[in-house]
Parts: sequence; C-alpha cells; structure tokens
Amino acid sequence: MKKLYRNYIQNFQGLSKEIWFLSLVTFINRAGAMVIPFLSLYLVNDKGFSLPEVGWIMTCFGLGSFFGTLLGGKLTDRFGFYIVIVASLFFGGIAFVLVGFLNSFVAICLGIFTLIFIADAYRPAIFVACEAYSKPGNVTRAIALIRLAINLGFSIGPLIGGIIITRLSYGSLFWIDGITCVIAAIMLFIMLRPKKIDETEKEALRMKHGRPPLRNGVFVLLLLIMVTQSIVFVQYFSVVPLYYEKAHFLTPDLIGWLLFLNGAMIVIFEMPLIGWLERKKISKSIASLWGVLLLSASLFILNVTTWSGILIVGMILMTLGEMIGSPFSSALALEMAPKGRKGNYMAYFSMTFSVSHLVGHNTGMNLVDTWGFDLTWYAMAGFLLLIAILTLWLYRQLKNSPNYEST
Repeated sequence: MKKLYRNYIQNFQGLSKEIWFLSLVTFINRAGAMVIPFLSLYLVNDKGFSLPEVGWIMTCFGLGSFFGTLLGGKLTDRFGFYIVIVASLFFGGIAFVLVGFLNSFVAICLGIFTLIFIADAYRPAIFVACEAYSKPGNVTRAIALIRLAINLGFSIGPLIGGIIITRLSYGSLFWIDGITCVIAAIMLFIMLRPKKIDETEKEALRMKHGRPPLRNGVFVLLLLIMVTQSIVFVQYFSVVPLYYEKAHFLTPDLIGWLLFLNGAMIVIFEMPLIGWLERKKISKSIASLWGVLLLSASLFILNVTTWSGILIVGMILMTLGEMIGSPFSSALALEMAPKGRKGNYMAYFSMTFSVSHLVGHNTGMNLVDTWGFDLTWYAMAGFLLLIAILTLWLYRQLKNSPNYEST
C-alpha cells in the first residue's frame, strides 16, 4: 500500500509552482461550472424550447466557441497568455450572470454566443501557459494536471448543481458560475505574475517559425480527427443528459451523480494512468486511437440492455477514452506547433471542440428527434470506427516523418 501511494505521488512531482497555481485557479473556476452540463435541460424544462430549438441554441454556443477560440489564439500570440486568461475569466463571469436574465429564443441565442465567445478565448491561452511554465518533459503531465483540476471542479459542480436545481431553480446556476469566474480571475491577477522573458526570447517569439497551421498537412489531419471525434463526444453535454432523463427517467440530482463519476475517475486515475503510459513510451497518436475506440464502445453499449446500470458502464468507458486520448492529443498538437505560432496552432486545435459544439449538438438533437436514441447511438458508434481508421493513418504519417519521432 505504501509503495502504491508513493508511486501515485511520484506522478505529481517535478511540476512547477505556477502550474499548481494555474490548476488551483482552474479548479475554483470549474467548481462553479454548473450551467453548461444542465443547459439543455434548462432550455427544455425551464424555458420550454423544443429539441430543434435547443439544437440551434447549442449551435450558437459552438459559433461563439469557434470565433472566441480563434481570437484567443491571435491575442495570445500578440499579447501573451496571461492577459488573455485573466480577461476571459473576468468578463466571462459577468456574461454568465447577464445571460441568466434572458428569456426569448433570439435573446438566448445571442447571449449564449457572446458568453462563450468571451469564455473560450481562455482555451488556447491555457495550453500555451502549460508549456511556458513547464519543463519540456513535463508538458503532457502539466496538461493532465490542469485537466485534473477542471474535472475535479467539474465533478463537484454538476453534483451541487443538480441539488440546487432540485431545491431551488435553474436560474441560480448562472449567478454561481459567474461569481466563481470573477473570483478565479481576481486570484490569478493577484497571485500569479506573467512569466518573465528576456529581450532575446521576446524577439524569438515575435518571429514566425515553420508553416501556418492550415498549411501543415499532418496537423490538418489531426484537426480533422479531433473535430469529428469531438462531434460525438459533445453529445455527453446535451443529448446524453436528455437520454438519461427521457429513456431512463433519472432526476437532475442522479444525472449530477453520473457526471460526478466522470470527474471523480479523472481526478483519481488520470495522472497515474498518464504517468504509466509515458513510462511505457506509448505513441501519442496511438493513445488518441484508444480514446476514439473507447468513446465508440461507450455509446454502443447503451443499446445492449435497458438496465439503467449500463449507464455507469458507458460513463466509465467514455471517461477512460477521455483520460487516455485528451492529454496526449493536446501534447501532440503542442509538439507540432513551431515557435511564434503556438497560440495560433493551439487556437485551431481548440477550435475543433468549438466546431463540434457548432455541429454536434444540433446534429444530435435532430437525429434523436428523427431516429430516436437507439439508432442515433449505433450511428455515432459506427462513425467513430471510421475516425479510428483516420487515426491509424495519422500514426503512419507521423511515424514516417523525421520531425515527429515520439508521436
């Protein structure tokens, strides 16, 4: 037992104090993140929108994420990650509170777009911050630690959010989410200073090395894999909670517990899993392949039985895929990004998730409205098998490239 504990702690060693503080701020921010997991339920149950209308609102979510991430990457390369992270958290918190007062379909579409436009400028900046505050060999674990903080907060947030919805109202969530964003921004501004760099390094960062993201064919293939995979993954933020409620009759607090399982597994197991896989020297692209296959299995298995316990099995499979695939694919994208273009590369990488919000929620809602849940899960599981073939192709491309020997 003592050896097991020592090995577990060893996975956290060697990370800088700045990475730990970024993780603390991220945890506080994500612990208040109660709106997004329940947004589809809020729009259906509290606002009375139809599934296609919810799909269009989530499309506005995706549009805001797309353009916000793109701007965030450009601002990160221009002004640095620090100011982008602080501004995104602070003004995003204000936007959360304001969106809670909106009622009409058009107003909520515009409000969600603006909110996510501001909030997701944070995405590329946090990746660049991870690399800036890490030693080269620690980048994947630094990303995993940030993800651990996100998921620890995200596991607590929905759990508390489900209780608040049951006891109070959906509207209370907007205030909590907004306030925690502002608190996180203030803490970051007061307690973490920007990384100091000398004039030589500043000049090097201003110079653009390598090819732009969309002219790097292998990177474009990675983007294609990530966006198509994420189109399916985002169903866990919109369609799957509705499936829990409509097909298995779960209450919001039980849905919160299922989402808590996802976050709790990541908090407990991701860092040791990443450490073990790194010691095994697994290829980053092969790790991404396992992520795709496990996500496919998590949806396919939902149709195996009507027993509600299968929802737990599906959540475990999805979480395993997320734990293996996400940190390694992020580290792969950072590794492929040349100096002076890291913000731009990571903006495009983050935009794959934005595009998935743009396309995925609407597609999922309309597929369920037309085909029902069961056929939708079969279709998405099969689609992911095609993405697995693309991921194998990426592995071959990287293996044959002298620039990406460890990928």
